[in-house]
Amino acid sequence: MTSNIQHDTARRRFETEVDGVTGYLEYSLQGDALSIDHTIVPSEIGGRGIAGDLVKAALEHARAQNLKVIPACSYSDAYMRRHPEYEALRKAN
Repeated sequence: MTSNIQHDTARRRFETEVDGVTGYLEYSLQGDALSIDHTIVPSEIGGRGIAGDLVKAALEHARAQNLKVIPACSYSDAYMRRHPEYEALRKAN
């Protein structure tokens, strides 16, 4: 896991810098749910599991805050399906 993930609450994002390049996950709050809107990892730092680490950080945050999760971006949706331990966080339609 990328150890230097920061939670920027003012900008509603989780971010990390690797080799001088920033990857990030943007979210919004919708009532009692955290919507994962975008997961962005530039190609210069891709293929290192950074996107997964960012999604995991957001999911752990949601769990700690008793929030449900809306995986609006396709990557976060796929991540939750691959990691059934987070499926209970998924907000029902």
